[in-house]
Amino acid sequence: MPDAAEIRRNLTGAWQLMMGRPDGMRLLDTSIEGFWDSFFAIAFAAPALAVGWIAGANDFQQMVVGGSRVSTIVRLAFIDLAVWILPLVALALVVKRAGIADRFVPYVVSANWASVLLVWMMLPPSLLRLVAPEAGDLASTLAVLLFMVSLVLSWRQTNAALNKGPAVATALFVGMFLCALAVLVVLQAAFGLHVPEQMPG
Repeated sequence: MPDAAEIRRNLTGAWQLMMGRPDGMRLLDTSIEGFWDSFFAIAFAAPALAVGWIAGANDFQQMVVGGSRVSTIVRLAFIDLAVWILPLVALALVVKRAGIADRFVPYVVSANWASVLLVWMMLPPSLLRLVAPEAGDLASTLAVLLFMVSLVLSWRQTNAALNKGPAVATALFVGMFLCALAVLVVLQAAFGLHVPEQMPG
């Protein structure tokens, strides 16, 4: 597990990439050890993710989703972890064919650490849903706005990490987004976590 100084350096590097500064890549550990260490980023994102799981479980329980509240939280946690990891696994399978094998490790390392920052950035709407359920519309609006900002920041990180031009970065960004969306939709359906078409009267 990376120490505090390494974590701070990696997060700083990821932030610089999201600000459109390619030199932030120098702060990231892109060695093989650094590649595997970057998955510890999930642990640092977990507290913020957990707030979203709890808030989401509250929402789904109100919509009469099967299972206990705890089981709903577990299912939401599993889905979030799958959405984080499975697109990277899929990318690993096609990275040579896509012509970006030389940038795979830098991309994954930067994406993992950038995800920590993005997850914490998305925390306010989840907190609002948790402490003030009646402010659902405000939370949803804030979530949409922050999501749009996160897309811009994530694209910048992708572009800086790949260093192969905006066209390649956009293609990878869109591909990863669609893959993550597919994982989300499939697993939500598989685990029975979907919004009913019509709420019971």
